[in-house]
Amino acid sequence: MASLLLFLFASISDYFDGALARKYDLSSSLGEVLDPIADKILVLFMLFALSLHFSSIYIGFISCLMLAREFWVSALRDLNARNLNTSATKVSFMAKIKTTIQLSAVGLYLLGLSYDIVFMLFLGDFVLFIALIIGLKTGLTYSLKTFSNFS
Repeated sequence: MASLLLFLFASISDYFDGALARKYDLSSSLGEVLDPIADKILVLFMLFALSLHFSSIYIGFISCLMLAREFWVSALRDLNARNLNTSATKVSFMAKIKTTIQLSAVGLYLLGLSYDIVFMLFLGDFVLFIALIIGLKTGLTYSLKTFSNFS
């Protein structure tokens, strides 16, 4: 139960941090870099912990694919920064949706664990798969935008 409450607090505070920064135009370059990294750490560390807790190859495998996607997108962002093409990998709305869905999947797992609701665990598996599909799609979109500018 404590892990669920801490996770909800971290997720909600992340949302309000971004919303307030946009509302009052308080964004910074450093914040734009660090916020997505914090999201990735929160989601992936929780997923790896859950895969160990459940001894789940499914959660572990999807987490590894998500991590590989994040490394790939980071490499694309570095490449684009070096070639003055940062717009190709600017965070898209779909990528924000992906993060929200990832957070939802983790929340469903923790809810299922906290209250011993097996259906929530099943729903977490399904939502996690949806997050993977969206993540792979956004990674492909970033790749196409990046390499369409190379001759």
